[in-house]
Amino acid sequence: MLPKDIGLVIACTGMNRHDRVLDAGTGSGIAAIYFGGIAGTVESWEIRPEFARLAEKNIADAKLRNVRVVCGDVQEATGTFDVVHLDLPVTPGIVRHAWSLLVPGGFLACYTPFLEQLFTVMETAGGLFSDVAAHECIDREMTRGPRGTRPSTRVCHSGYVTVARK
Repeated sequence: MLPKDIGLVIACTGMNRHDRVLDAGTGSGIAAIYFGGIAGTVESWEIRPEFARLAEKNIADAKLRNVRVVCGDVQEATGTFDVVHLDLPVTPGIVRHAWSLLVPGGFLACYTPFLEQLFTVMETAGGLFSDVAAHECIDREMTRGPRGTRPSTRVCHSGYVTVARK
């Protein structure tokens, strides 16, 4: 995820210092680090041990004591959370499990790079959550030259963020 995509999750969920956040699909830990600078606590799940170790190192380097990395399958997560963030291949079962972890009024936020995953999130969440909204994340670099200004030819799509409220 790019920082602008993480910012969209934070803005759409209203994440704040009182929130308990579950982040799944930790990768290098970038989202967990951003969330840790805002939320009360962050529990970040990563199924791949090598990425969990990298995330732990990056989180330690960021000096965040409110972020904990769990190496395992997020479908084993228990507890209650104000925000559940998923950055992994989403299945209907994972969306249903996320719903079960959320407090009433809590938010599910899913980052998906492909439309097929976006549809899975929207279709599953639509039957469980009161509000479901999907946003395409784009970023277009502008080029200015003697002839004028226009978007560069670089790819501008980074993914989709779907936010649902319980």
